[in-house]
Amino acid sequence: MHSLLPTLILVACIPLAFAVPSNFDSAPALQQPFKLDSSDVILNPKIDAAINSILKDFNSPGGVGVAVVRKGEQGSGWIVETKGYGLAKVDGTKVTKDTLFAIGSNSKLFDVLATGLLISNESLSPRISWDTKIASFVPEWGLMDSVASAESTILDVMSHRTGLPRHDIVISPSDTVPGSIRRLRHLKPSTGFRELWQYNNHMYTLLSYFPPLLVGVPFEKYVNDFIIEPLGMHSTTYFSERAEKSGNLADGMLRDGVNRTEDLFGVGRVRAVPYWAPSKENTSHVLSGAGGVISNANDMAIWLQTLLSEGRHPEHNKVVIPAEVVRKVATGVTVASPVAPFPELSPMVYGGGQSRGTYRGFEFIEHGGSTQGFKSQITRIPHKDFGVAVLSNDESFGRQIMEAIKFRIIDEALKLEAINWTERYKSLITAEFNGRTIPTPRPSNASLPSVPFESLAGTYQDAGYGIVDLCLVPAEGTSSTSQSCRELLEEAPTTLPGALDPKIPTFLARWTGFGVTHVSMTHFEHNMFNVSALISIATGNSSDNPYWVLVESDPNLAAEFAYDGVLGVGLRGLWGAGAGVKSPEGQTVKERAEAWLEKIGEA
Repeated sequence: MHSLLPTLILVACIPLAFAVPSNFDSAPALQQPFKLDSSDVILNPKIDAAINSILKDFNSPGGVGVAVVRKGEQGSGWIVETKGYGLAKVDGTKVTKDTLFAIGSNSKLFDVLATGLLISNESLSPRISWDTKIASFVPEWGLMDSVASAESTILDVMSHRTGLPRHDIVISPSDTVPGSIRRLRHLKPSTGFRELWQYNNHMYTLLSYFPPLLVGVPFEKYVNDFIIEPLGMHSTTYFSERAEKSGNLADGMLRDGVNRTEDLFGVGRVRAVPYWAPSKENTSHVLSGAGGVISNANDMAIWLQTLLSEGRHPEHNKVVIPAEVVRKVATGVTVASPVAPFPELSPMVYGGGQSRGTYRGFEFIEHGGSTQGFKSQITRIPHKDFGVAVLSNDESFGRQIMEAIKFRIIDEALKLEAINWTERYKSLITAEFNGRTIPTPRPSNASLPSVPFESLAGTYQDAGYGIVDLCLVPAEGTSSTSQSCRELLEEAPTTLPGALDPKIPTFLARWTGFGVTHVSMTHFEHNMFNVSALISIATGNSSDNPYWVLVESDPNLAAEFAYDGVLGVGLRGLWGAGAGVKSPEGQTVKERAEAWLEKIGEA
C-alpha cells in the first residue's frame, strides 16, 4: 500500500516449531462438558514449542494471544483453548489469555453485523436492506463520481466497490463521523463504480453512522448493547481508556534503529508506541467502525464460537445475530485477490468484513487487522466447526508471525503435514527487501523550482485533505517567517531528531491524521519533491532523548508544485488504491495528482 499512513488499518485478506524456553500461560483455558486427555488438546506442548519458535525466528520483542475453538465429538459441545505467548509489554510482562490487543480491521465485522441487525429490525421505519442506496437516507453522503454517489448501496460500500481508494491520511482524530462522510465527495476516485475491489476504511465509518442516524443510539453503545454484552464478551471495548485502566492492554512493540542491511530481522531498541487511536469512555470515535475494537483471546474464543454457530450464543444457543446476516456478510461479492500467493491457497472473495477462500482444500472465512503496533487474524473453517484467532503486538512482522502460527495450528487441528510457513514468510520478506526500489539520490546539480522556495512556502488547502502549512526548513540562508513556522522549526531538532537534512531545501508540515505527526517534502529536481511521513513519539524517559522519530518513506510518494490558475502542489503515491491501479493521468500536474492542494491567497 502506498500511503503516508502505512500502519493505520490494513486488511490481511490473503495469507501472506522446535523447542525453546516457554513464555506462555502454563495451562490453556478449556471450556468443555467432559474431561479432555492430552490427545484432544490443540495447544499442546508440541504446538507451544512451535509458536515460541516462530516468535524466536522473527526475533519478536512481543507476543501473541491465541484462541482455538472446535466442536467436540458427536455434538458434545464446544472445546475452547486460549493462551498467551511471549511478551505483552516492554517491562517484561508476559502475554496471557486476558491480555488486550487492538484488533484493527477485524472490528469491521462488528460494524457490518450491526448494520445487519438494523436491516433485520422490523420496527425500523422506513426499513433498509442490503440493496438500499446510501443517497436515499444519509444526507451527508456524496462521492466525486456522480454514478457511484447516486447508485452505491449498503452492499457496495461493505464490499469495497465504490471506486474510491483508501485516502487514509485524511482521517483525523478531530473528525466527527458526519464530517468525515461529507469529505468523501472531495476525494478522487481511482476506478469506476463497481469495477474493482479497493479496500476503504471510510466506508466502514459510513456504516457506523447508521445506528445514530436511524435509531438515535451511538454506534459503540449499539454494538455493545446488542452484540458484545449479550455474548458475554466483557473485556471487549471500543475505549482505550477502559482497556488501559484494566492494566491488561499490551504495548505495541516497535523496533527502532535496526540496520536492516546487516540484519533484516534485527531487534534494535524496542519501543512501546502510543495507542494508535486514544478514546475516552462512552465517546464516539470516527474510526470505531473501521478499526476501534480492543479484545483478548478469551473473548475472541466466544466470537469464533458465535460465528461458527451462525449468530447463536455458544452456551445457551439463543440467537444474538440472525443467521442470515452472518451468512450474508461472509458471502463473496467482490474479488479481493484474483491470484493465490501459494499453491495451498485459493483466490479470495470479499463480502462484508469477511474474506473467503480455501486452504489445502478446506474452505475458510477470515479477516485480518492492523493498526500501529497491533495485528490480528481471525479465521474459521465452518465445515469443520473450527476456528482460530491470533493477536499480535509486533509492529514489524506481526502479520507474518500470525499467519505462520495460524497455519501451524490449522495443520495440527486437521491432522495435515505441517508446512514451514516461517521459512516461506522470511524468504518473501528477504526477497522483497532485496528487490526494493532504491530512491534515486538528489542530483548534485539539481535544478531549482520554477519559483523561489520562499514563494512555495505557505498555507495550502484542499476540501478533502484539509489545510497544510508548508514551512521551509532553513537551507543556505533561506528562512520561514510565519510565527507557526518559526515555532515548528524551533522544536523540530527535539521532536524530529535526525529526520531533516538542513543541506537540502525541505518543506515541513504538521499533520493531524492518525499515526502521522508531520510530513516532509524534500527537494529532488525542479518542481519535484520526495515525500515522507514522520511520526514523532515521546520516549517518556528523562534519561533518554525526549523524542524519537519513525520515518516512513516510499519511492512512489512525490509532490510536484505547479501553477494551474493558482499555485498548488500535487501529491501522488498516497491514496492506497491497491495493486494494478495507476495514478491519475493527464496533461497537467493537477490532473495527474491523487490530491491537489492550492495555496491560499494565490491567484
